[in-house]
Amino acid sequence: MTIPTTTTTTSTTAPAAEAASAGSGPWRIARRELRRRASVRISLVVIALFAIMAATAPLLSKLGGWSPEEFDKSAVDPYLGGQPIGALGGISADHWLGVEPVTGRDLFARVVHGGQVSLLIAVTATAIVVIAGTAAGIAAGYFGGRTDTVLSRLMDLTMSFPSLIFMIAMMSVARDVNRVVLMITVIGVFGWPGIARVVRGQTLSIKHREYVDAARVGGSGSWRILTRDILPGVAGPVIAYTTLIIPGMIATEAALSYLGVGVRPPTPSWGQMIAESVAFYDTDPMYFVIPSICLFLTVLAFTLLGDALRDVLDPRGSRT
Repeated sequence: MTIPTTTTTTSTTAPAAEAASAGSGPWRIARRELRRRASVRISLVVIALFAIMAATAPLLSKLGGWSPEEFDKSAVDPYLGGQPIGALGGISADHWLGVEPVTGRDLFARVVHGGQVSLLIAVTATAIVVIAGTAAGIAAGYFGGRTDTVLSRLMDLTMSFPSLIFMIAMMSVARDVNRVVLMITVIGVFGWPGIARVVRGQTLSIKHREYVDAARVGGSGSWRILTRDILPGVAGPVIAYTTLIIPGMIATEAALSYLGVGVRPPTPSWGQMIAESVAFYDTDPMYFVIPSICLFLTVLAFTLLGDALRDVLDPRGSRT
């Protein structure tokens, strides 16, 4: 009688032991699921390429032989309104992506340095938004009461502002300041309430779970509970939301630069280059196409990666 019981117990516990030895935790399951998606792999490659390009922009421009502010009058035709000499906007061995009309500035150098500025503003503003929004959301959801009321009303107040119009006004009025720092600050100030609302909802559902109650009964303080129990519980949605914020930040920077209230010339950015290229769209379309493709690929890669992370790390949020 004991032999069948022992056999049955062994057969049922063997798969569990194999699963435990394989390490099928939620984060490992998420990594395996993400590896299976071709869109994730392609997005990561595109993001990595643009990140490396932005980080090594000075080296790349030296490799190309031109700085982003250096004029090459021999590459444009003064008798044709400064149009680039040669096909496809003046693409040649000297100028790998052609030149800017009228000025003759190297387009490759301006694209890589413009990517550095655009990604710097987007990533830094996203970091401010995520840190501030996560802290405010956790505090509002966990402490509740007056803290929740004050922070929730502050979220509502910030979201009620017409942010783009206010950004344009701020950037137009503030003239003698660092435009990059100002853009990061203004975008960050108006971006945090969205993620704060998401984190607040997640915190409300987590703080009444058994392991949080057990930690509270065991004598753990609020700081320990917030950092050890609440924060890991909201990490998945925050990571997914972060990758979805970045393309919006890139687009916001490009829109402000396109409207002429972003970074000042001669500092390049993709939005500024697209704005300047509109006047030459008919005669030199490559000047418009190249920065537009860079902006499009970056935004698309982050969007696809964010969608995949949201599906895997926050499946309930992706269905709502």
